[in-house]
Amino acid sequence: MSAAPDRMHRPDNELVDLVFDYMRERLQYDPVPLDHPGDGEHLRAQLAGLLNPEGNSPADVLKLYDHELSRAVISADSPRYLSFIPCAPTKAALLFDMVVSCASLQGISWLEAAGAIAAENQVLRLIADRAGLPESAGGCFVSGGSAGNLSALVVARDTARRKLGVGPEARLRIAVADQVHSSVKNTFNIIGVEAFKVPTVDRRFTGEALRAALAADPHPETVIAVVGTAGTTNEGIVDDLQGLSEVARERDMWFHVDGAYGGAGLFAPSVRARYDGIENADSFVVDPHKWLFAPFDCAALIYRNPQLARAVHTQDASYLDVLHTEGDEWNPTDYAYHLTRRARGLPLWFSLAVHGTQAYTDAIETGLKLAQDTAQLIRDTEHLELLFDPQLSAVCFKRTGWTNDDYYRWSQQLLADQIGFVTPTGWDGETVARFAFLHPGTTMEMVREILDTMA
Repeated sequence: MSAAPDRMHRPDNELVDLVFDYMRERLQYDPVPLDHPGDGEHLRAQLAGLLNPEGNSPADVLKLYDHELSRAVISADSPRYLSFIPCAPTKAALLFDMVVSCASLQGISWLEAAGAIAAENQVLRLIADRAGLPESAGGCFVSGGSAGNLSALVVARDTARRKLGVGPEARLRIAVADQVHSSVKNTFNIIGVEAFKVPTVDRRFTGEALRAALAADPHPETVIAVVGTAGTTNEGIVDDLQGLSEVARERDMWFHVDGAYGGAGLFAPSVRARYDGIENADSFVVDPHKWLFAPFDCAALIYRNPQLARAVHTQDASYLDVLHTEGDEWNPTDYAYHLTRRARGLPLWFSLAVHGTQAYTDAIETGLKLAQDTAQLIRDTEHLELLFDPQLSAVCFKRTGWTNDDYYRWSQQLLADQIGFVTPTGWDGETVARFAFLHPGTTMEMVREILDTMA
């Protein structure tokens, strides 16, 4: 055994300088390069023997990361990353994420991290205000939309069980449309409820369709909640939140809104009216690591009545009793399924405080305009077809005459040439192309360069 077992925890100025110099260089990339997928065999060979009893020179390990590992990662913060839902954290948020990591914050309780939680709650209040939720609303930050949806729908399920006076054996269903996010479907499998599937109208889940489906069902009382989407992942469609919320109120159902991607549009005046009805939500999720320019992994989970969530999620153990006291107590662990957690809302708080909310509005509006301009360019191009007028920042389109293989070859060549990362998607059983605009550094020149490769 080493004569100095605490040596790993002693200050090492050389190591600090080495890592800080690397991070300073990474933060100065403008623009961030895309890079490439990695080759598994090559990466395994580079890593072989690295984890050994004696350790390695920090400079050598960092060089390996820089030259091999970091370049086998497609950078989601590149302005040419237009697939899935990109990430474009501000430099302020990235820097403060390092501060949070260095502080080793245990962000589960007011006792241990009151300052951090107070700052996180200030951001949650800002988001709740944008959604029109009451002063009583509150919640916590979780790792992502999947964790947020799971935590919220567990509360919906258990609240319904108490209202109905039933146990785990009772059949309960939650109303969803076919465009609902895959994490919601996965949540149903985890928490033991069934999907009550409602057909969409032009890919949009409407209150009228929900009302008709419930009226036609022999056991509508088993449908205890409805999930509306504020920005579907593939097309960026905002459901009829007003209509869905009205049906939910009529039938005393829980109304959950999944705004993981599109919820940030609440900050954009040009599209704010699309979200009417969200103020009636019982729970709401938005991922700042998407369109609110925070680092991974950060999702805001907000409840209309946090006490309902607290009744479900508070963990009971003798060693946790000290956390539950009278006063200003607000324990994030009481509002989701987690216990240990990073104070992952702080980088967003710092960036918002530094840049101001108007800068966020301007950046989101930039993505919205880029989608509209791209849609018009596609309309004006003979061999391209726009599939849906963009509501937010996703644009789906097709190239006349192309097959599934054509799209995948095109996508792979784009990445190989470092022109763009644009993966195909599905549309009514057909393979098509899709842009997801988010990074305010993406330009129409980049878009034209990509579209020119489809000629």
